[in-house]
Amino acid sequence: MIRRRVSAPPASENLDRWLLTYADLITLLTIFFLLLYSMSVVSRGKFSSLASSVRGSLTPPKVSVTSNGAGVLPGSPQSENSEQKYVQSMQNLNQYVEQHRLKDKVSVAQETRGIVISMLADNMLFERGKAEVQGGASPLMAKVSRLLQTVKNTVQVEGHTCDLKINTPQFPSNWELSTSRAGAIVREFTERYSLDAKRFRAAGYASIRPVVPNISEGNRARNRRVDIVIMKTEGQREAEVIRKTELSRVLISPPPSL
Repeated sequence: MIRRRVSAPPASENLDRWLLTYADLITLLTIFFLLLYSMSVVSRGKFSSLASSVRGSLTPPKVSVTSNGAGVLPGSPQSENSEQKYVQSMQNLNQYVEQHRLKDKVSVAQETRGIVISMLADNMLFERGKAEVQGGASPLMAKVSRLLQTVKNTVQVEGHTCDLKINTPQFPSNWELSTSRAGAIVREFTERYSLDAKRFRAAGYASIRPVVPNISEGNRARNRRVDIVIMKTEGQREAEVIRKTELSRVLISPPPSL
């Protein structure tokens, strides 16, 4: 007897696969709205500081003076008019640096302590081994002074040298040279441009804070510089702490249950 093999019925097509995609979409939307809800529970006072801080920190942490709108202090209580003046002054400084091809000699960076305007000393601010501000530096100093007029923060002027030793009757070491250069820049701002002397501090660091290793004359020239630091206020530092705390809470902590 010949047995006939009975074939299995064809498998029915799964018509419910779209439910998987739909379920993923619903899950993502739920997470999104939970995130929005978790952000909405921040107190009004903290949210105000957070918003101001985030707005200020949208600029890159390190920028050159050719960048647009660089160096806004986070959490700054400046009025809108003052902020516009600040941005305009920064743009004027940018334009001057570009027109005079000084991008390798002038830079702006946003650091933890504040905004740092760094200017190389050689053939721009001072003669080699001297601490008298050269007349050719006046246009650049004028641009920076107008920028400092738009904020009320403390300004620390720091002198730096390379590792080459100096021993003259006026400057027995790089400590005296770097300190005298910082003081000369402060005098320019306070005496020539009439900025409030109470806002300024001068410090000399000799060669202990190089930006690059002192292994070539090119590197040594980069280390011979003056840094003008617009220090953050206590309120700005607190706003920065609040911003980081709230962002960490929102991004790391699980969203509250509805």
